[in-house]
Amino acid sequence: MLNEQGRLDDGVSRTVTLDTLDLRILRELVRRPRAGTTELASLLGVARNTAHARVQRLERDGVIGARGREIDMTALGLEVTAFVTLEVAQGRLNEAVAGLKTVPYVLEAHGIAGSGDLLVRVVARSNRHLQQVIASVLACPGMLRSTTTVALTEPVGYRVDPLFEVVPAET
Repeated sequence: MLNEQGRLDDGVSRTVTLDTLDLRILRELVRRPRAGTTELASLLGVARNTAHARVQRLERDGVIGARGREIDMTALGLEVTAFVTLEVAQGRLNEAVAGLKTVPYVLEAHGIAGSGDLLVRVVARSNRHLQQVIASVLACPGMLRSTTTVALTEPVGYRVDPLFEVVPAET
């Protein structure tokens, strides 16, 4: 079964072997997300076809996801970010996830171990609107209960660049 990004989605973790060039490509794409293949090849000192083939393989293998460019949610009038831990009725996880995909304010959902079954990041215009968003989430099939934590600030935003200093490459 393929997921939305076209990758196999059978719950099995896969290890992808990355060499030094792969890591250099990833680092440049993180630093310059708008870089085209020609610019990337020039920055790395490799042929355009090499850069193109490597990026395509990284996308196909799911190393480069469909996250897209960062968008400031406040610019869209979505001032509130919250993390909602959801408990889902046994055997209804797929149904619940399908329901979450219909709620536009759900940015992402992660299956978790521990207290709850899913950790969901949502955005809203205001606290009042957040209550409506949570009600929409809880209306999804299979939802039992939720616990919500509102984010006040983002002292460390999503980042991957520091990992390139600690993740070894296959050579």
